Amino acid sequence: MSYIAIVDYGAGNLMSVQNTLDFLGCDSRIADTAAAIEGAAGVILPGVGAFPDAMDALHASGLTPAVRKAAEGKPFLGICLGMQMLFERSDEVRPCEGLGLLPGHIARIETRLKLPQIGWNALDILRPNAMTEGVRQGDYVYFVHSFMANPAVEDDLAAATDYGARVPAMVARGNLFGCQFHPEKSGNVGLRMLKNFVNLTEVGR
Repeated sequence: MSYIAIVDYGAGNLMSVQNTLDFLGCDSRIADTAAAIEGAAGVILPGVGAFPDAMDALHASGLTPAVRKAAEGKPFLGICLGMQMLFERSDEVRPCEGLGLLPGHIARIETRLKLPQIGWNALDILRPNAMTEGVRQGDYVYFVHSFMANPAVEDDLAAATDYGARVPAMVARGNLFGCQFHPEKSGNVGLRMLKNFVNLTEVGR
């Protein structure tokens, strides 16, 4: 049976993602082995906490090669810190290398507003893609973060939000997607986006 793998490397909000996929009627598995990731029709990389801690945990889990391989050929979604990990490096806490799947780096949001950014903010959809199908310009989604991506390639930036500065909200390149916001906590808009992601895999067909 086809399923979506939710990568379990000890630093992700797994259950809220799985509960949302259950609500959508999608079979998913908490994946803590390379085999579980390799056997999936699509992969979601969640993440909470600090960038270097998450990367250390991912490397310690032994799942880094399987994650990189999955991102090369399957529908792949990074959520919040999981999106940031897709990039080459981060300045959070200390310089740290990411997965290097997208060119660019992670840095603290330069804003006069209070950090972390917590709450609902409107999406400015810059480059519509498969995950934004049915999502309207200005729809609100839920953010919790103090650091943001700085994509080196402008075409990778799919959506942004305004938090006293332009904050990248979503990236997309081919089969690879990243949401700085939490679609699993973003009501009907987030449900639509996750359903769109599922529909990219054989699970949704």
